[in-house]
Amino acid sequence: MSDVNDFFSFRNTVNNISSNDQQKTANYLEPIRAFARTTYKSIYIIDYQQKGFEYVSDNPLFLCGHTAEEVQEMGYAFYFKYVIEADLNLLLKINEAGFEFYERIPIEERKNYTISYDYHLKNQEGKTILINQKLTPMFLTNEGKIWKALCIISLSAEQNSGNIAIYKKGDNKIFKYDLEGDFWKTTEQITLTNREKEILLFSTRGYTINEIAESIFVSPDTVKFHRRKLFEKLDVVNISEAIAYATNNKLI
Repeated sequence: MSDVNDFFSFRNTVNNISSNDQQKTANYLEPIRAFARTTYKSIYIIDYQQKGFEYVSDNPLFLCGHTAEEVQEMGYAFYFKYVIEADLNLLLKINEAGFEFYERIPIEERKNYTISYDYHLKNQEGKTILINQKLTPMFLTNEGKIWKALCIISLSAEQNSGNIAIYKKGDNKIFKYDLEGDFWKTTEQITLTNREKEILLFSTRGYTINEIAESIFVSPDTVKFHRRKLFEKLDVVNISEAIAYATNNKLI
């Protein structure tokens, strides 16, 4: 049976923190708290030395009916209580594969990478939601181990759990993990045309097809054409899913 320690890979064991490392973190939580006040997304900080959560925002999406302080106190035991069993095994697999990938990255580049994946949380009433989690390093030890990592949680635009992908800042490549074959494969990040971005941005403001057409001086049929192409490109079925996907993947 899995336990909390399974989430903390031997590949990223953080034992002692030097005084130089400690100095890096002075007052760093203040901007995190400020950021949390400006977003609906849930935010928390993992401390890999303490093997728990150093900070949990009070945005309710991730809390499953608890207070932020209660979730912070629970730490990784929270996952064992509120992640469905199949996805708990998925998270353990992601942890293993992610650190294996991370070891191959030059130390000076490690902060430029972000991993994204989806899993189900069940609330206290037993209902489940599919959420997207993005994790990126904040502080590294002198040896390049992740000491603290920032996690941001939002509702997923996908239909199923998994969807494991690693992005590098400034790079158009995406590294996607094949769960069946247990390997990483490289793909190109989706790019949107200016017209597709325009339609998405107007849609986020609640504009109808006719209102968008009037605003960008085209016919409603032209807007419908670009929306269909956009849905095909993103593999979604409606504009709400398109907005969620584009937002989660930084396409707009």
